Amino acid sequence: MSFLKNIFGSEETPKQQESKMNWEILTDVDQLGEIIFNSNEKPAVIFKHSTRCSVSRMALKQFENEFDLQDKITPYFLDLITYREISNEIANRFNVYHESPQILLIKDGQSVYDASHSDIDAGDLSDKL
Repeated sequence: MSFLKNIFGSEETPKQQESKMNWEILTDVDQLGEIIFNSNEKPAVIFKHSTRCSVSRMALKQFENEFDLQDKITPYFLDLITYREISNEIANRFNVYHESPQILLIKDGQSVYDASHSDIDAGDLSDKL
């Protein structure tokens, strides 16, 4: 079965897999208030990931491989299957349409950039910092 896992991936979160990103895992809607407050000092990135979607898994891996500005942002990871209510609150608070996979850049309490699916690009995100 491991060859299927290699092709289709697994349902593990980035903390369980090897990743150069030091993800903060979103598990509580109250963390959104912290993200908003802290983004006044240091921008935050939220990656909304569906553990059931191969497109989301590919976008996550590509983003992790390309992004090299970890020291300039605080990265947050959301398993939106497990924490759907947080995903819904992200859409409300940041006035974005829910998509998966999706990435948001939060600066000064606002979403200043969001992208989804194949439009998720570490270079584009870096340009917005």
